[in-house]
Amino acid sequence: MKTLWRGSCNQWDCDEMGHMNVRVYVEKQLEGLAVFAHALGMPHAFRQNSPSTIVPVDQHIRFVREVLPGRPLTMHGCLIEVGESDALVYQELRHADGQLAAAFRTRIMHIDTAGREPFPWGKSVRAAMADDMDTPPEEAAPRSIDPDAPGLPFKDISIETPRDLGIACIGMGSVPPQHLDVHGRMAPYWIIGRVSDSVPNLLHGWRKKVAAAAGDLRMGAAVLEYRLKYHRMPEAGDLFEVYTGLGGVQGKTHSLLHWMMDPVSGQAWATSQATAITLDLDARKAIPAPAAAIEELERLAPKGLSI
Repeated sequence: MKTLWRGSCNQWDCDEMGHMNVRVYVEKQLEGLAVFAHALGMPHAFRQNSPSTIVPVDQHIRFVREVLPGRPLTMHGCLIEVGESDALVYQELRHADGQLAAAFRTRIMHIDTAGREPFPWGKSVRAAMADDMDTPPEEAAPRSIDPDAPGLPFKDISIETPRDLGIACIGMGSVPPQHLDVHGRMAPYWIIGRVSDSVPNLLHGWRKKVAAAAGDLRMGAAVLEYRLKYHRMPEAGDLFEVYTGLGGVQGKTHSLLHWMMDPVSGQAWATSQATAITLDLDARKAIPAPAAAIEELERLAPKGLSI
């Protein structure tokens, strides 16, 4: 596999849990993707006036080991498969001792920057891609989320669905210009970032109760796995609302389904699924939720959504 990025986790990359925030993982993943684009003969892809670029359309992330401040990291990557205008990219972050920190499988689309329509790979790019095909390691395989599940078609995702189900809007806002990429669209890592920022409005109080039931522990949370489907990317000034329902509870984990919606058109910006745990911040271990807490979670985040 090709080396795509090398750096470290800074203190300001971390959230209130003391580990690197999910938004920063995707930020580094996209930086590695830009390096990969150069290697594939597309140095223009992430430049402002480029006629074409590559964008993520479907992404699976598995968080394997925590990344703490000051820890060095290295990213490697390869291609798993290539289509006419799309490709499946594998990227991994590893700690200095070689242990896997996180793994990404990202379906990218080659698009023209004017109309944002699929654009076939050039012959030279396809030739370069042939040299970077490889197989991801077994330890990086998806576990709780199927990255190939078809999910809902874009046309069937409407803001009226969560509203009719009584699912709470847990986040909202407007896209600021500093969150845009060079082509004037919201940078993909801000999708997961805004969802992450919204979740405490749903689960902060619930997680405190779970921690209290386990012996008044210092409570936190961690995401183990994520899938994101990028349907459309907003521009500066566009509005968004985040609706979150419960996917299910299994053992120490719970699954949340997030819809990031455009309240003006009623259509989806992005949908995602996350498998998460409540975390003992001192032992850095998962806290199991008692039955009463699970019943309360089902009231807080009703089922009925999909992605």
